Amino acid sequence: MSTPTTTPADEPGARPAGPGAPRSVAGHQEAVLDLLAAGFRERPPGQEDTDLISARGRILAADVAAPGNLPPFANSQMDGYAVSSADLAGPGKRVELAVAAAIPAGSEPAALAPGTAAPIMTGAMLPSGADAVVPIEQAVPDSFPPAASSPAVETTAGAAARPTVALPAGVPAGQYVRGAGSDIRAGAAALRAGTVLGPGQLGLLAALGLARVAVRTRPRILLLTTGDEVVEPGRPLQPGQIHDANTTLLRALLEEAGTTVLLTRVLADSPEEFRTRLQEDLTSLQPDLVITSGGISKGAYEVVKQGLADQDVRFLSVAMQPGGPQGIGRVAGIPFLAFPGNPVSCVVSFEMFLRPALGSVTGLPRPRPELPALLTGDVHSPAGKHQVRRGRYLPPAEPGGTGQVELLGGASSHLVHALASSNALVHLPAGRDSFPAGTEVTVWLLDR
Repeated sequence: MSTPTTTPADEPGARPAGPGAPRSVAGHQEAVLDLLAAGFRERPPGQEDTDLISARGRILAADVAAPGNLPPFANSQMDGYAVSSADLAGPGKRVELAVAAAIPAGSEPAALAPGTAAPIMTGAMLPSGADAVVPIEQAVPDSFPPAASSPAVETTAGAAARPTVALPAGVPAGQYVRGAGSDIRAGAAALRAGTVLGPGQLGLLAALGLARVAVRTRPRILLLTTGDEVVEPGRPLQPGQIHDANTTLLRALLEEAGTTVLLTRVLADSPEEFRTRLQEDLTSLQPDLVITSGGISKGAYEVVKQGLADQDVRFLSVAMQPGGPQGIGRVAGIPFLAFPGNPVSCVVSFEMFLRPALGSVTGLPRPRPELPALLTGDVHSPAGKHQVRRGRYLPPAEPGGTGQVELLGGASSHLVHALASSNALVHLPAGRDSFPAGTEVTVWLLDR
């Protein structure tokens, strides 16, 4: 694996480049993946026990074996009659049997006597002596006798007074019977460690009688935003100030991706304060990853770059728009990523670099759905950069067709309204500057 300071010449498919040349998108993706993978090898996630509902979206920490058969007993797949297939082996088209006591779901039935058929409801336990079920629709009459509405009803007059039912001959053993363990046998692997627990997986655990499950602890993230001009939402703005969108955007993305954000903080443009507060947070919180936004470009007050000058962190340019400036490395041994300060640059940086790396290393989040789409209008892009635009994806009108994508807003990285109106990220790869209407491009669908 490459290190966080991979040079463009070391990147897969990259041409040799001189010092200071932008790193390719693929090269930075690999570097971020390597950084996170190394960090999680050094500090593997722990596990915690939780109830099933709280486990939704979490990652299973250990294999789960079925503690018993599922279903735990043979039961009926249909409303009908529980029978012995041997009683229906006669030469005619139908065989007449006496109707036994009804078997509702949730009861333990008496053994089925030879020559009888017991009304049985869907999911009810099959009685001993029965090995098949005939659906009520195939019976004559095709409705249960009144006594079948009450469990375990016997007439005082005995068998001679029982109603009878005519059932098709030649019913095979096992017809419409769910055998014990037909879903999963006791001791078999129900779920493997690393499984993402969605409704289906949680339903299986519940069906097996498990109320709690061991899940992996979430990655712990320290999130810092910088800038004298940045003010927390809800506070009044002074001249030259803007409200902080980055913290909300990144925290929402990180938590959606299955991480725990330990602390969010807006820091002033002071390298000394930045170093002091960062060291305090690292010591007290021991995060798995530190993420900053802002303070890494080429201005005179780049607090993150100045404050970490003595750390194992590289600040570089990636051939991507928006999100060109990036920082990567370790601070006090903890993996560190620095994103640009503009809101859309933060989002694109997260989606392009951190989200896929988290998914590869931890199992969460899942990859964004990737689809081809046709541009609805002409687009121009810097030829040497991978441009990521925001757009509205329109599904194809017919199955098997290709959808369309309409770009929203421009290429500028401050256009938060266009981002909020978008349902897709549109990829315009490096190497060309013109994308006429109708060009097929790749889009990543966003959650809405």
